[in-house]
Amino acid sequence: MSVSKPVTARRLVAAALAAGAVVGAVTLPASAADHRPHRSKVEISKAQYDSPGRDDKSNRSLNKEWVEITNNTRHSVNLDGWTLSAEDGRTYTFHHYRLEGRATVRVHTGEGRDNRSDVFQDRRNYAWDNHSDTATLTNDRGRAIDDLSWGRHHRGGGDGSWGRHHQGGGHR
Repeated sequence: MSVSKPVTARRLVAAALAAGAVVGAVTLPASAADHRPHRSKVEISKAQYDSPGRDDKSNRSLNKEWVEITNNTRHSVNLDGWTLSAEDGRTYTFHHYRLEGRATVRVHTGEGRDNRSDVFQDRRNYAWDNHSDTATLTNDRGRAIDDLSWGRHHRGGGDGSWGRHHQGGGHR
């Protein structure tokens, strides 16, 4: 029996070390993942908030003002009920629109015929402030998914450039 006790003790120590290694291996990738930049599944990828040319409120000029929404996943996302809004409360609501995987839709301000890559707010006035504004994408449950700011709201801004405040609740 004296021979089996040291063997049993060694087996217990080996089992404990093996269990610790498994826990450490599982924990390491999870904590390493927390330090990678967050990439939202659906995001505001670009904005043309100051339509090129004269701001004459023509449909052509209005449609040169747009915001792009990109789906970074392989799977389509149902955007029915999602909204894209400006700071002043102007809001566009997606109706019966499915954004395919790895695809982008451009949301134009003016009037037009919706298709897979372009949808239209059907407005007769500009939706975005040329100097400073924030576009916010909200899902059908009212949760802010992403936003994009330019002008004085852009961190380090004031230069007319655009930048991201947050995505899905985290700074990027």
